[in-house]
Amino acid sequence: MPVATFPLGPLQTNSYLIHNAGQAVAVDVGGEPAPMLEYLAEHKLVLAVICLTHRHFDHLYGVAELAGVTKAVVYAPTGDDSLAETESGKGGIWGFPPVPPFDSLPMPTGLTSFGGMECRVLETPGHTPGGVSLYFPAEKLVFTGDALFYRSMGRTDFPGGDQGTLLRSIKDVLFTLPDDTTVYPGHGPATSIGDERKNNPFCGEFPA
Repeated sequence: MPVATFPLGPLQTNSYLIHNAGQAVAVDVGGEPAPMLEYLAEHKLVLAVICLTHRHFDHLYGVAELAGVTKAVVYAPTGDDSLAETESGKGGIWGFPPVPPFDSLPMPTGLTSFGGMECRVLETPGHTPGGVSLYFPAEKLVFTGDALFYRSMGRTDFPGGDQGTLLRSIKDVLFTLPDDTTVYPGHGPATSIGDERKNNPFCGEFPA
């Protein structure tokens, strides 16, 4: 299952397209989605859904345009509904522009299917109250949003963030995935579960 990465928007948020059998799924859309639309056209793909790992502004800037052009359904985690009207959710924080409004449906939980691809929606709160990670077991890959990065983890000083909760999400949820699972984070390079379990410097900070 090919994965295309597009660093978009003011914070170079990793925005992803994954596809199989002519259908594609977008994960987060951090800015102007022209490169994603070009990729879809070049590979003759139909965008089935847009999945949001969490409701922070830098992951949302291109959602309205991409959904408008493709008519794809947008799924957002309901645990982040409280952020929708905050500056960290709708933009404005630190002088960044507002996020164009878009409609969304509640993100399914547990085992589901997006664009014909089996996906397990994992609850990984802590960076935000309702953050999720999207695990595709057939390909052993997971999109972690801003929960887990290469050698790092998400910040927890925004409204609704909690460091202990995020550390537990990493230890009790993400680190239970197979070691050879590829991690596609919201910012920075890809990594693997095994590599992060062994080398992430925050591992020693797990609460008892």
